[in-house]
Amino acid sequence: MKWFDNTALTLVIIGAVNWLLIGIFKFDLVAFLFGNLSWLSRIIYTIIGLCGLYLISLFTKINCISE
Repeated sequence: MKWFDNTALTLVIIGAVNWLLIGIFKFDLVAFLFGNLSWLSRIIYTIIGLCGLYLISLFTKINCISE
């Protein structure tokens, strides 16, 4: 399961960099590469969002919530 955690974390970091580009330069890298809200870009946004939700479980693994 470690590979899944690393993959999810990598995708969420890519998503964070995309949001940084949007915030600073108004440049959406995903939309640039795959089209503005095309079916492929929507799948990418969905996968990154699901990975972000999955990574919430890491809080319990590192005992941040229990303290």
